[in-house]
Amino acid sequence: MRVLFDTNVLISAFITHGTCSDLLEHCIRQHQIVVSEFILDEVRGNLRRKFKFPESDVQETLEILHSVAEIVIPEPLKIPVCRDADDDIVLATAIMGQVACVISGDKDLTDLETFQGIPILKPAQFSAFEAQQS
Repeated sequence: MRVLFDTNVLISAFITHGTCSDLLEHCIRQHQIVVSEFILDEVRGNLRRKFKFPESDVQETLEILHSVAEIVIPEPLKIPVCRDADDDIVLATAIMGQVACVISGDKDLTDLETFQGIPILKPAQFSAFEAQQS
């Protein structure tokens, strides 16, 4: 199954041990992770500025993500969907990546619940979704 991890879930997976890190590890083993350079740039910027990660740790994180994820180039949405244009890029990445779901902790996205037939799930919802797909 192809899954898209939003920036906040990826960051959480790398800075804490818990649901997001377990989910990322599971999806690396069992599924195809899809991201865009935009999402990776957001990860990079947040790790540097917000979480004050050393540059070597930021680079290591990005190398890991490059090695385990397929990077797609999204086409902008024809009509804005979210109040935050960055969320529209995430949705465009999901469409271009032909993912089965988006995993996000962003309330603006999760409140949509679905976009063009693609479920938008909180990390804790993924296992039930995965079981339904089998």
